[in-house]
Amino acid sequence: MTPAHMPPGPSGAAVGLFLVVERGFPLSPLFSTYNYWDSEEPDGPPQSPPLLERLYNMQNHHHASDDLSQDVKYDVGHADHIASEEKAVDPAQAQAGITSVPTSGLAMSEEEQLLHRRVNRKMDFVILPVFVILYLMNGLDRSNIGNAATVNFTKDIGIPATAVNNATSLFFIPFILCQPISAAIGKAVGIKFWIPFLMTAWGLFTLAHAFVKSEGELIAYRLLVGAFEAGFYPCATYYLSTCYVRYDLAFRVAIFYGSYAIAGAFSGVLAYGILQVKGALHAWQYLFIFEGSLTVFFGLFALFWLPRRISTAWFLKPDERDWAVERMVRDSGGQDNLSTGITRQDIMEALKDWKFWTILPANIAASVPGQAFSIFLPIIVRDLGYTSYRANLFSVPIYVIGAIGLWSFAYSSDRFKERSWHIITALVIVIIGLTLVNEIKSSAGRYAALCILQIGSYTAPPLTVAWLAQNTPSPGKRAVILGFNGWGNLAGVIGSQLFRPQYKPDYRLPFFVCLGVNVFAFVAYLSYRYLLLAVNRRRARVLAGFTPEQAEAELTDSVRLGDKKLTFVYTT
Repeated sequence: MTPAHMPPGPSGAAVGLFLVVERGFPLSPLFSTYNYWDSEEPDGPPQSPPLLERLYNMQNHHHASDDLSQDVKYDVGHADHIASEEKAVDPAQAQAGITSVPTSGLAMSEEEQLLHRRVNRKMDFVILPVFVILYLMNGLDRSNIGNAATVNFTKDIGIPATAVNNATSLFFIPFILCQPISAAIGKAVGIKFWIPFLMTAWGLFTLAHAFVKSEGELIAYRLLVGAFEAGFYPCATYYLSTCYVRYDLAFRVAIFYGSYAIAGAFSGVLAYGILQVKGALHAWQYLFIFEGSLTVFFGLFALFWLPRRISTAWFLKPDERDWAVERMVRDSGGQDNLSTGITRQDIMEALKDWKFWTILPANIAASVPGQAFSIFLPIIVRDLGYTSYRANLFSVPIYVIGAIGLWSFAYSSDRFKERSWHIITALVIVIIGLTLVNEIKSSAGRYAALCILQIGSYTAPPLTVAWLAQNTPSPGKRAVILGFNGWGNLAGVIGSQLFRPQYKPDYRLPFFVCLGVNVFAFVAYLSYRYLLLAVNRRRARVLAGFTPEQAEAELTDSVRLGDKKLTFVYTT
């Protein structure tokens, strides 16, 4: 029987792909970051403004739980966030019983740190692996058309080879348009219910690909799959953002997103086996039937496995559930991070957010290679001179390298609490790889160049999601922003039209286009970083002139909300 103190839910051992072990890490950054209070500007704020300590204490008094025996100070993402960037523990923190600053960026007592890590481990073991599997299914169902194209898929049904490019491009029309709507519905009805519905629907239409008779049918099914897949990624990332605090999030989102890269590898291995099956149907028909059925199965599994919200998680003890909620409230600046529904104000605030509209073009440009390779890599490898079956198999190492590169960048990004330089470094690697693949003539050399560029090609999208989430403390606005961020999949429209049959076998023009858009992304992300730094410096100068009464009013009133408060410091 389920213990009385636990909400009803699945029993038995949690199923997981792996356990992400939460550890304490030193805060010394991998990349040098700007210290807002050590500005060399002559009119900059003093290095240790007394107002910061005042704000720090006021925020703790405002948000701390009544049952705490000591006045424990913690970072809620506003002005005291600056203090948490310091390498040593503040004496006032030590007096309050805080002996170290954990990886999350929240200052906690030792007891809370142990509880924090325990909650993270359980979620890493119970929730995260499920989303990894679900996104793996998403990746399989999106890329299987590329695998099928290597074994006479278009020839068997009597349609031109370019039909795959056209169907893939059209897939992204409903996929992009439906993302904000689907994300809003998911938040309203509950992610626990919406994701299983979406997966069951797109799984059935993926299965229907096995019985396609014309190009029109193929396009119709791809449009339907695109419409139902649209809400999965924003809903999943929003769900994860309600489970993990800001500096625990990027690595988890990267593990989740990395399963999309692994899907390419797994799809290659799976296709290598299934496409050699001999039977009454064509080999590619078995591929669509198997992968579509698998998606439906895991969608239904998620319905019974996932808790509706973290406050009712069946796998957490009562004190762990309380802490899981409390830490999210602290991390979001005292706002109800688990509220449901989206208001008109949330939508309007998201639409007026300059940060989102500034980073969106960069995200689209950076995503072009990853979106293109997720579908066409087996075809690109085949045109290096490998047979159809071996092309699927030889694409596996490239996908695996991409996933490892993504996880490494995300792990480092969370550990050192930095986003921009990690994205920019990944883009430099992609630029180098794209340059090499265009300049090298041998098949072996070009294959190696593909491996190099994949190291960084998947990094920008998940780190951008984590970056946007942590700079958007309002939960309703954050859900809308993450939904609109799905428009980054416009990269798929570009990528799906690049690697067309007329450019084979070297695909020089497509690779040059990828190179150009990634150079643009490099400049755009670098500019975005310095725009955020400029805002932080301006706010610091304003705060330095505040009286204690003005500071308290800024912190507690509703004149400015969320990241618009002068006390909020943007992460860079």
